[in-house]
Amino acid sequence: MNKIIRISLLFLLVTAYAGGQTTGYTFTMKKELACTPVKNQSSTSTCWCFSGIALYESELLRMGKKPYDLSEMYIVRHTYEKKAEMYARMHGNSSFAGGGEYGDVISGSDEVGLLPDAAYPGLNYGEVKHNHGEMDAALKGYMDGVLKSSKLTTAWLAGLNGILDAYLGEVPETFTFEGKTYTPVSFRKELGINPDDYITLTSFNHHPFYQPFMLELPDNWAAGLFYNLPLDELMQIIDNAVTNGYTVGWASDISDKGFSMKEGVAIIPEKNWNEMTQEEALKVFDGLHSEKVITQEIRQKEFDNYLTTDDHGMQITGLAADQTGKTFYKVKNSWGITGKYDGFIFVSRPFIMLKTTNIMVNKNAIPEAIAKKMGI
Repeated sequence: MNKIIRISLLFLLVTAYAGGQTTGYTFTMKKELACTPVKNQSSTSTCWCFSGIALYESELLRMGKKPYDLSEMYIVRHTYEKKAEMYARMHGNSSFAGGGEYGDVISGSDEVGLLPDAAYPGLNYGEVKHNHGEMDAALKGYMDGVLKSSKLTTAWLAGLNGILDAYLGEVPETFTFEGKTYTPVSFRKELGINPDDYITLTSFNHHPFYQPFMLELPDNWAAGLFYNLPLDELMQIIDNAVTNGYTVGWASDISDKGFSMKEGVAIIPEKNWNEMTQEEALKVFDGLHSEKVITQEIRQKEFDNYLTTDDHGMQITGLAADQTGKTFYKVKNSWGITGKYDGFIFVSRPFIMLKTTNIMVNKNAIPEAIAKKMGI
């Protein structure tokens, strides 16, 4: 009798322990890359710039340089000017809002350089956190008013810059940083950031592979080109980059229910959300789940049906595994110190495969065989 009780108690303890081990996710880092502290884009649509600049900051660390806090708002401001010019030339038939793409970071840093955040914080409107609601409305209203005229005057661009100066601050022609005077371009060169080293990539089969094409996204206001690759090769680039010390700018759809900053996990459950009971949906993040097998065709269908949209830009900073050995990617967000992992989230491989709209990466992170196919 006592022996039976002891065996029963042991069984219960083992079962409870096993249950504890499979409740929720536990991650083991396989590769973790250096990155700067998590920032907060706050009430703005500038994730594309926060994640692109975060990549540049990590590149400096990869080069063995000290941590730098670079200004996102300097590139954001330049991009607003370029968007306004396009909006005017397109008679108001192009996107004019806060969103953008990684190409805006690359081209902007090439054209106007970079600034340290201390030289251009972009907070010239009495706030301690970024909030572009009023500025975005003012800029859009101004541009729509300008375009009501039968002919543009020579003053419209100066008027636009007046609004940008008021909210973000005037751009310094020169500035002093750590005892040395720079221009924004000379500062970028001193840092060793060469925009020509960076490229944007995607994977969709409605255009030929191994060629650049204009990715049809609302925030791609500049009609920027993205190299198109088969999905397995896009994933090879991401894996090769992180394995060899390069972080990746990651643009994705985070409106999917499988993305939970609170829980610190993003997954694609095998069962469709609309087929789950309410109880099943509530328990998705309580335990480990099988995930869908993602193919090029499934990815394309989600994009074609607007189920994958270009919502948010973040930075892939590491590789991890859950307690079953499945691959997850450690991703740095720009919403401040939030969620289970203080501003980071672990994203499953199926989620990356399905929900990635495009990436930004150093060309040197592309495997030689794939680069050859791309002709770069």
